[in-house]
Amino acid sequence: MAYFPLFVEISKKKCLVVGGGQRAFEKVAALFDFGAQITVIAPKIVEDIKEVSGVTCIERKFQESDVEGQFIVVAASEDSGENTMISEICKQLGIHVNVLDNKEESTFLFSEYIKQRDVVAAFSSSGKCPVVDKYMKLQNTEVVDSFLGEVNEFFASIKRQVDKCVPDPQRRVMVYEDLLEATLILKRKPTMDQVGSVIEHINEKEL
Repeated sequence: MAYFPLFVEISKKKCLVVGGGQRAFEKVAALFDFGAQITVIAPKIVEDIKEVSGVTCIERKFQESDVEGQFIVVAASEDSGENTMISEICKQLGIHVNVLDNKEESTFLFSEYIKQRDVVAAFSSSGKCPVVDKYMKLQNTEVVDSFLGEVNEFFASIKRQVDKCVPDPQRRVMVYEDLLEATLILKRKPTMDQVGSVIEHINEKEL
């Protein structure tokens, strides 16, 4: 079974992690990286989780009512039976759930990823081989670097100008392609004069 690659906005969304060990911490760290509003529930919670800014930690056993109002739930308890129960509850309520080491009971999977500002590249073997996920991430760390994150921000800042000056969608794509190619080769963001020159050149070009 292959999982469809879908990026979902979870910033400020309520996300519950049931489990307080190091494996749970890995899930908390990923959710935190994307701005989720995280609650962790477990009889005992490791210090690494407690030290994550803004995470609500509740040291007690899981209760069925804990899933109410949650956007997603992560069942990361060391008790596989409890994880299965949480999965069943979430599915009945239409809440997406990830179950630790059990993709059959999960409705979504965590993937290896590289995040540079708003540029995100995710790598998944559909839960079949995490080593493959890590390999793909390692192979792409030089491509998805901090500079690419900066370039993405720059392109967002000139979008209004490009949309206004280049009404044809096909030509707009060409503007961004030319700018990106030059930017990555030179490892330097273009000046506004250079952006204007590219726009002028593309507008005059015969298609």
